[in-house]
Amino acid sequence: MKVVILAGGSGTRAYPYTEYLPKPMMPVGGKPILLRVMEIYARQGITDFVLSVGYRKEVILDYFEGRSFGWKVEIVDTGAATDTGGRVAGCRHLLGGGTFMATYADGLSDVPLADLLAFHRRAGKLATITSVPLRSQYGTIEADAGGTIHDFREKPVLREHWINAGFFVIEPAIFDHWRGENLERDVFPGLLAGRHLATYRHDGFFKSMDTYKDQQEIEAMFAEGSMPWLGRTAAAA
Repeated sequence: MKVVILAGGSGTRAYPYTEYLPKPMMPVGGKPILLRVMEIYARQGITDFVLSVGYRKEVILDYFEGRSFGWKVEIVDTGAATDTGGRVAGCRHLLGGGTFMATYADGLSDVPLADLLAFHRRAGKLATITSVPLRSQYGTIEADAGGTIHDFREKPVLREHWINAGFFVIEPAIFDHWRGENLERDVFPGLLAGRHLATYRHDGFFKSMDTYKDQQEIEAMFAEGSMPWLGRTAAAA
């Protein structure tokens, strides 16, 4: 099964790194975050990748030139300013007309891909989005009706709210319903009226590297020998 990885955005929130590097090439333990995402799939037996690149594409092309990981890697220039939906559509000619997976180049998770795929097939929809419970970026205060504080919760997980974590499974027939350029604001919402969209709820580890601060937090995990996106604690690799 092929996996499209969206690796073409400019990543402005990850400044200053992205002044020189595309965000997918920001390092985690000496390897680009893009490679860490690919390892999630490869460790679960999926090794056929299509990288949709754009901003600072030459950095990604140079990194993969002449390197062998035992995987199939195809790189498609989908344009520096192309939106997420356009990046997936720009890889359509390489997908072979079958079910495919897609994800972002900056999200790490221990999502069990075989379970995700089995859920998608049972649901019978055009696309399945992996969702995870929202983790607040702030600590919260809990108080009674009179205002007396009785607890502080540091960045709690808000399980009544679920967010898009990427790790999509998509049927090729989705392209018959493809509308707009943005995957999250146009393409997926356009599937709602026909009830063509499902979500696989994953209550395990997930962290996206949206900012420089996120990069530092993931680096700290790695330095401690913790790689929860692989579903285990391990020595640095």
